[in-house]
Amino acid sequence: MSRIGRLPIAIPNGVTVTVSPTNVVNVKGPKGELTQNMSVKMKIAIEDNILVVTRPSDVKEHRALHGLTRSLINNMIIGVTEGYQKTLELVGVGYRAALKGTKVSLNLGYSHPVEVDAVPGIVFELPDPNKIIVKGIDKQLVGAVAAEIRAWRKPEPYKGKGVKYSDEVIRRKEGKTGK
Repeated sequence: MSRIGRLPIAIPNGVTVTVSPTNVVNVKGPKGELTQNMSVKMKIAIEDNILVVTRPSDVKEHRALHGLTRSLINNMIIGVTEGYQKTLELVGVGYRAALKGTKVSLNLGYSHPVEVDAVPGIVFELPDPNKIIVKGIDKQLVGAVAAEIRAWRKPEPYKGKGVKYSDEVIRRKEGKTGK
């Protein structure tokens, strides 16, 4: 049995979860609404504000889908109640970010500023010019937008310059030294 898949999900107050017969899960909460198509092979049941995902058999595909389905639904519930955020830091001389409406303008050492548009459902916050906070209710979307920003200038291993996650540890290399 899947250790993750067999765990029940407690549905908090203020959150409504509906499951259609074709396993389309809709979660509404205080921060917004998320909808996701789940595999028809999984059985999703709601009883007394507890959601349980079960699988029909121990076939390898069903075992894989069991934990995945439970994790996706749990992420949706956490997203509409608390939301998700990723913090990015700009490290380097002259590297800075500025908010222009819903866009983020980045100076990353290129000859031109890089502008990243906010996808619907994503909000950017800039507490200071070297820090970007990407917020949203969809965990996948928050991670994708943060990865897109980071991809413009990945941190290099010698001085650590670039765009990095706040909790990321950069393995540093030693530079050219004498014998």
